[in-house]
Amino acid sequence: MKKVLYAGAFDPITKGHMDIIERASKLGDQLIVCVMGNRSKNHFFTFEERSDMIKKCTSHLPNVEVDFFEGLLADYVNMHQIDAVVRGLRATTDFEYEIQMAQMNARLYDKGAETIFLMTTPTYSFVSSSIIKEVFSLNGDIEGLVPDLVLEELKRKYNR
Repeated sequence: MKKVLYAGAFDPITKGHMDIIERASKLGDQLIVCVMGNRSKNHFFTFEERSDMIKKCTSHLPNVEVDFFEGLLADYVNMHQIDAVVRGLRATTDFEYEIQMAQMNARLYDKGAETIFLMTTPTYSFVSSSIIKEVFSLNGDIEGLVPDLVLEELKRKYNR
């Protein structure tokens, strides 16, 4: 069984993330979408909230599993015997950072998992979770850039 991993903060999940998830789900027998934690970041949504939103947004994809992990990506890859790690790219600036991370991780993977870069569909190439939160916090319109469920959760969190 080929296991593929797509990991990120997903705070919150966007339509750009969903684009990558739907395409990555076709690359292996199982796609694990892993919500990664980082103690140095102040996340808007909890692990549980992010995981729950992703589960609901991916319920139409039978080979997608949602997990969460705090630590090195390479540790997760090694513990779960992942065959490939998918990384989404929006622009060349993403590539510069991601190639460094991929090369470091390649050194740390026990069994030589591959890193696969998928370009985000141009429609969502400007969308990031940070921009979504900023625009929404300033009463901007983000409809169509996040799943409807996420929009409702943002409204709930901001008491709108």
